[in-house]
Amino acid sequence: MTEKDILEYLENNQDARGIAHWEQHKEKSGGLKSYGIGLTKLRKFAKSVGKDAALSRRLWKSNIYEMKIISLLIDDPKMVTIEQAEAQVEHLQGGYLAHVFSSCDATLAKVPFAVELADKWIYSVDPVRIQCGYGLLYEISKNKKKSAPAETYFLGHVQRIDETFETQSISTLMSMASALMGIGKRSKSLNAAALKVANKIGPIDFDPDGRCDPLDVSKHLTSEYLQNKFAAK
Repeated sequence: MTEKDILEYLENNQDARGIAHWEQHKEKSGGLKSYGIGLTKLRKFAKSVGKDAALSRRLWKSNIYEMKIISLLIDDPKMVTIEQAEAQVEHLQGGYLAHVFSSCDATLAKVPFAVELADKWIYSVDPVRIQCGYGLLYEISKNKKKSAPAETYFLGHVQRIDETFETQSISTLMSMASALMGIGKRSKSLNAAALKVANKIGPIDFDPDGRCDPLDVSKHLTSEYLQNKFAAK
């Protein structure tokens, strides 16, 4: 598939409501254009494209939001380098692309240096890197393999969140919240540690349009499912 093919797909599937919403918040877009297509639809399309590192690099240079999203989705984790990640994180349009870049089953989370990168970015002074670092930490927290980090690793990051959450932006706080949820689902002891911090943070009112309820991490970590899961062990 070529850039021309992808542009044709975007033109044929553009969504007027999505474009209108984009225009309302374009001050956060870093100058990117959009066809208003939802992430779920883009993910499905990206699967049909398949992994293509070369095409990903070309799409990343575009000034179209959906092109950049597809670039991130079709990139090959075997081909991604630390240098590439450090270059891309500088061009996430102020964090607008951070979620797909670092979390939500992101390609970057599948690279062999994901833990190293998460640790580095979490302790960065750059807000976007911090946000992405916690996005990666959430993905790392879902790892059930024996190669996953030890419990002490996650406890250290819970403590870091506890020490720094009060000074963070809503975007970074949301990434921290996701990491807490992931960590709190790993074990009973991690659940208790994450819940203690989540109670301090409280519900996060993240939607300026008022269409979504505030994110309450504590509610997720005290769900009946989790309590039954830990009680059975």
